[in-house]
Amino acid sequence: MADPKIVKLETKEAYQRLLGGVPDTLGMKSGCVTLEPGGSVGEHSTGSKEEAIIILQGKGELSCNGEILATAEENSLIYVPPGTRHDVKNTGTGVLKYVYVVSPVNVDA
Repeated sequence: MADPKIVKLETKEAYQRLLGGVPDTLGMKSGCVTLEPGGSVGEHSTGSKEEAIIILQGKGELSCNGEILATAEENSLIYVPPGTRHDVKNTGTGVLKYVYVVSPVNVDA
């Protein structure tokens, strides 16, 4: 069983791991990403895991399976289903900062 914890968001780095999975959690992983204007994380998939992306600051574009799906601004949440190739790109004029949470799918829940 994982222990409760508090992780402070640091604002000086482009990437900060927040939760690293087992043994920190039961399988959830999380991080904080900061992108400069025009920057992107690159297309990737979380495999069989689902992902939530919470936009804290700025404006970004979500591409899924090679197609632009949506634009999201601060105080928005983006849900990415398992097995979906996706990318987040900063389309604004300032910094884009977001937290992602990747979690194993539990179909028995």
